[in-house]
Amino acid sequence: MTLHHLEPLRQPAVRPAGQGRPRDTSIDARATEAVLELLESAPYSSLTMEAVAAKADTSKPALRRRWKSLPGVVVHTLIEALGPAETPDTGCVHCDLVIGASEVADTFSFSSVTHALPGLLSDLASDPELRELFIREYFDSRRDATRAVFENAISRGEIHEGIDMELTLDLVAAPLYYRAFFGHQPITREVAERSVLSVLNGIATNVWKAHHQAG
Repeated sequence: MTLHHLEPLRQPAVRPAGQGRPRDTSIDARATEAVLELLESAPYSSLTMEAVAAKADTSKPALRRRWKSLPGVVVHTLIEALGPAETPDTGCVHCDLVIGASEVADTFSFSSVTHALPGLLSDLASDPELRELFIREYFDSRRDATRAVFENAISRGEIHEGIDMELTLDLVAAPLYYRAFFGHQPITREVAERSVLSVLNGIATNVWKAHHQAG
């Protein structure tokens, strides 16, 4: 057989300059599951990057390419596990707030990452950039959705104008976060509903109170 009958050799694929190895997107999910599983049996203080990497069947460098620190991995896990549930806005302020608060209660009750909150927030104090990410991706989205519910209730005449909106938003979920941090009492849907009613009874107009009592 002569050379011109041979098939041309297949050239190796050339990766464009500056393009590294394709990102393995499954590592993100595996890291989340690893953190959740490890927190089921050990406290946040004993969590290490080595343990997460081993559990996720990856390497520390692979994790650090995504998150520069262990708190970064845990923040990612917390956002994935607890968020981004949002308060609905159906026109029933009581119903919507109870649904939103109950979802928070459920995730706090059943997710092991809740146990990491006290230690994680302590670590975030020394990492302003990560703290800003945590606030933006977890807290702000929830607060903005709940804020819309209150603002629409105000426009319908169900909530008094001039309320301290930021304080009101804090009060709705404060008992749930208090119990999550200290663990002194269980976090339940009943607690979530009583918290909502306590807030509404303080800021609602007679329009809402009459409608609620009639319902």
